[in-house]
Amino acid sequence: MKGDGKTVMMKSKLKWVGLVGLVLSAFSLFVHFLLARFTEDGFSEYQTSITIFSWRPIFENVDIPTTSPLHRRLWGPVRHLESLHPHANPRGNYAEFKSFSYLYNEEQFMTALAKDVRVVKTLPKDLKGARRKKKIPLFRVPYQASPYFFLHRVLPILNKHSVVELVVPDGGCLQATLAPQFEELQRLRCRVSFHALRFRQEVQELATNILHRLRSPGRPFIAYDPGLTRDALAYYGCAELFQDVHTELIQHKRAWMLKRGIVKGSLSVDSAKKRLNGSCPLMPEEIGILLRAYGYSWDTIIYVSGGEVFGGQRTLIPLHSMFENVVDRTSLSSSWELNRIYGRESNLASDYPKKLTPVDVELKREAWKLAGPRPRPLPPPPARPKYYNIEGWWGWVAESDNEPDSTVMELRMNAHKLLWEAIDYVVCVEADVFIPGFDHDGKGHPNFATLVMGHRLYQSAASRTYRPNRKQVVKFLEETRDHLYQANRTWLTSIRRHLRKSLLDGLRGASVQSKSLSFLSHPVPECSCSSRGPAEPTSHASSPPHSVHAALGSVHHCPAWMDTGVTSLSLEKEHDEDLDEDDTSSSGLFLRNSGSDTAHENGGGEASKEEAQLEDQEELEGGERR
Repeated sequence: MKGDGKTVMMKSKLKWVGLVGLVLSAFSLFVHFLLARFTEDGFSEYQTSITIFSWRPIFENVDIPTTSPLHRRLWGPVRHLESLHPHANPRGNYAEFKSFSYLYNEEQFMTALAKDVRVVKTLPKDLKGARRKKKIPLFRVPYQASPYFFLHRVLPILNKHSVVELVVPDGGCLQATLAPQFEELQRLRCRVSFHALRFRQEVQELATNILHRLRSPGRPFIAYDPGLTRDALAYYGCAELFQDVHTELIQHKRAWMLKRGIVKGSLSVDSAKKRLNGSCPLMPEEIGILLRAYGYSWDTIIYVSGGEVFGGQRTLIPLHSMFENVVDRTSLSSSWELNRIYGRESNLASDYPKKLTPVDVELKREAWKLAGPRPRPLPPPPARPKYYNIEGWWGWVAESDNEPDSTVMELRMNAHKLLWEAIDYVVCVEADVFIPGFDHDGKGHPNFATLVMGHRLYQSAASRTYRPNRKQVVKFLEETRDHLYQANRTWLTSIRRHLRKSLLDGLRGASVQSKSLSFLSHPVPECSCSSRGPAEPTSHASSPPHSVHAALGSVHHCPAWMDTGVTSLSLEKEHDEDLDEDDTSSSGLFLRNSGSDTAHENGGGEASKEEAQLEDQEELEGGERR
């Protein structure tokens, strides 16, 4: 009996222990739920620290020393632009707006412009009532409107009614180039775009994290924007650069543009001729060839930006075959991080038909049997668009030239693309090197890449921003198309010369072409200053070429408080920037084996020295011609 009593007591104790364990487990789950619900910031840091990413950098070549001539040639600053600094502060008086209404609730925007524009969050009560009754005057601002439009049409109405509404459908509400008396307004543009406007905290944090992950291997990286959008390809008639359904999709979009007067010309366009004229984007394969020819090794990190790369990942396959470390925002961030910047969104699952349960099916069958006389059958529905899934890219082709209405999911995806482009913008501006594939959008205006180049010119003018001449590049590629991947040294020298010149000569093209369409694509000299005074002596070889003077214009000298103590570059540093002793890519562009490296060790040094001498001689001759 005693033994039975002990057994019962033991079982009772085990039950109590189990019960206590269950209670503690439930309490632990409850605490974890509260932490996840009410401490999102701390949880986000923990989540970021344990995130596992798909990208693992692969390096084979030894990292190039930062003091070597080759490193300066590939990643170093552009010496003729090192004296240029951002300076958009007011340098005189200008008319100040008395009231300004802005769409977003950004304290940073209001604080940054507190001395320039009065920004109000809400309208006074009497004006709110007028807005509800639609009594506020409304103006549709044309693209590139002149100051006359605002001073003589908008301002009198604004003074009379105290408020007006401006509708800017195509952006670019004020013309890019202004008369000298409006120069202060140009600097206000720079302060708004480059200082006052900031992406919201979650987007900025994710972009910063991606930058840290890109730089974590301890190597510089290249940012590349393909510019391959369906609208741009249709606008410039580049359909035949693609195949199968992609060509049809581009042509369908061009027909839609022609009908609405967005583009002029005919539907059928010789894309090959357009490409030879430089009117079509450079394909990722062509950009990869340029970079490899210039000397960037196969393990260089390349960040691909852009919300849409027309043709999908198949278009990027050649670039991946040339460079091992090609990444984008999806390979450098987790789905949790991307979902976090989207914010809280309603579930769209209810928009799709739900699968009926067996009970519902039986109920519907019984209701159909008990229904009255059957109506006559309806005629067949009209032909619907045919949908295709090509390499992960959804497109559609139909008999009509009308674009299909966007679904709720597509509208949400378009909103997400804006956030993706915001992340890409931050990464591209901060990249060590930037190279665009195209510089126009689907309306002939400057595109994402052009704005990035303008921001880089303002923020860090000496950073390497290649602006290749597409017409000249296509000519180079056609010259050696039969043996493109085993090009000779003369061809490589021509490519390197062209890319090196594009660092400066591209500025002149931007000052003539892009700036007339968008001031922010080339915000100099209005928003910059030079730390090198006009009377400062410079060596003959180090004086900037005439094209730089033509592109930058008359740049003001920086004020004393901005003096960085930068002195003229030594002649030795200037000449050794283009030296190429350690370059092992003079031939056999895409070979990685050691046999190729051995061949370069034996004969590549003399060839590289000879090429460096040619480049230095070319630069000296350019200085003499000036």
